[in-house]
Amino acid sequence: MAGSSAGIVAGLTGVALTAVGFLAYQASATVPEGLAGTSSGASTAATAPAVERDRNHPTALPSGAGTGPRVVYALSDDRVWLVGEREKVRRTYRVTPSTVDPEPGSYFVTSRTGNTAGSDGVGIEHVVRFTSQDGVSIGFSAAVNGSVRPPDRTRRTGGIRSTRPDGDAMWQFAVINTPVVVIP
Repeated sequence: MAGSSAGIVAGLTGVALTAVGFLAYQASATVPEGLAGTSSGASTAATAPAVERDRNHPTALPSGAGTGPRVVYALSDDRVWLVGEREKVRRTYRVTPSTVDPEPGSYFVTSRTGNTAGSDGVGIEHVVRFTSQDGVSIGFSAAVNGSVRPPDRTRRTGGIRSTRPDGDAMWQFAVINTPVVVIP
């Protein structure tokens, strides 16, 4: 009797695993376009927005950098915009870039950490991550000691540093799944 019970349990387990696999396939096949993403949180670099900048007003939000509440990060200007409802810029500020830049494109905040040590050993706070590239996590943070010095260029780092007040603003604004638009 014990042998037949084990066979029944094994059979039921197999049926259950097959059903779960089928349901998982169905769920992934019916995800609306735009909600399906990569494991890094990026929609793809091919969706990098075409933006226009007002060179006379470098702090002005570039047009074409997405819609709705979002974080906009301009690689060439080392500038961040926190954009709220009705395209109102809540805050804009300069940042110190990391040694590994994200590709231009659309991402989402994937994780947050209150306090930790940066890859350079400096204590950091309000870490807001949105992608990774070649094994390097990329996100915004502020050094607890207030330092915004450029990173050691001999190391691969993904921490985009800001001042502590700007880091506080990012932390309050950019919760999990907040869109992040990276522009050239």
